[in-house]
Amino acid sequence: MKAPTPKKPAAKKKKTGRPTKRTPAVIRRILSGLSKGTPLTVLCDSPDMPTHGLVRAWSAKDADLSVNIAHAREVGFDRIAHDALRIADTTEEGIEECEKEWGTEIKRADMLGHRRLRVETRLKLLAKWDPKRYGERLDIDHSGSIDIVAVIGGNEESRE
Repeated sequence: MKAPTPKKPAAKKKKTGRPTKRTPAVIRRILSGLSKGTPLTVLCDSPDMPTHGLVRAWSAKDADLSVNIAHAREVGFDRIAHDALRIADTTEEGIEECEKEWGTEIKRADMLGHRRLRVETRLKLLAKWDPKRYGERLDIDHSGSIDIVAVIGGNEESRE
């Protein structure tokens, strides 16, 4: 009689398709970047990162990831607001050159217009991205009354 041959262990089934870019390291990079105020589209511009659409799809399927991304964005928005305050409070000396009839005039002064633009840009983005916390609050109060008068068809002469 023939001895039974031992069964071979089942081979692991190979996955088909591209390998996923979703790794703990990639998720950490995304959350870290968002918490520093970097937009997701900028983070995903790097060739070794997934597309922002793919990250959004991951977020739609994974509630924990979605919560973590939302929290990281809140922290990032606060960081952007802090950055706006720092820019407003810190003078930046710049050099402005103007051509005059007699030659070039060089002025050294605070770059107030440039700083104002940087602050306003950040504040406008915050108002769009997180209007509940950073948008302008509008109080609309209505006082008085509205009278509604019903007018029912035709003139009186045509009824007779």
